[in-house]
Amino acid sequence: MNSFEQLLQKHEQPEQLLYEAGFSHVAGVDEAGRGPLAGPVVAAAVILPRGWRHPGIKDSKKLSALQREKLFGILQDHAIAWSWALCEPAEIDRSNILAASLQAMHKALCQLIPEPDYIIVDGRYAPAAAVPQTPIVHGDAKSQLIAAASIIAKVVRDAIMKKYHALFPHYNFIRNKGYGTPEHLSALARHGRSPIHRVTFRRVPAQ
Repeated sequence: MNSFEQLLQKHEQPEQLLYEAGFSHVAGVDEAGRGPLAGPVVAAAVILPRGWRHPGIKDSKKLSALQREKLFGILQDHAIAWSWALCEPAEIDRSNILAASLQAMHKALCQLIPEPDYIIVDGRYAPAAAVPQTPIVHGDAKSQLIAAASIIAKVVRDAIMKKYHALFPHYNFIRNKGYGTPEHLSALARHGRSPIHRVTFRRVPAQ
């Protein structure tokens, strides 16, 4: 890691540093759904206009569902480009959740038009990409771009889990979103796993 990347990781607004360095289409990337026992992992990528900020945009985990949905609409209206992609449970089981998350990020980035000229990613790892990128630990708390991506990923994934709830109501996915809540674990014990459960996750029963 070079000194510029180290500076990015410590900066309170890393995208501002990138704009000052001459990059114009900086993409923020984040995912939702690494921890659940069921459903896909969803990644989002977003490019916002330089200088555009919204005071409500922050790490999606610190927002209510209603706040996220309102901000998602605002981001759709103002983003230069945004996209999302997913990896299904079967893909997660074939590799692992980290590899699947990075693959979803890669797919989301490939859909951006225009292409980014720099990528900042929440966490310690970055997906395969042909342009420079830097992973930033707690990036969703430092970067509005990454926080925006976290909102998009979370809203999209919640909508997907709402549809799965209609197919598999026993597990109450509309409420737990696939996470291993006591209610969800109890339903797994009674009904076994569904086709969208991640069979390689420890708390998912073998049958």
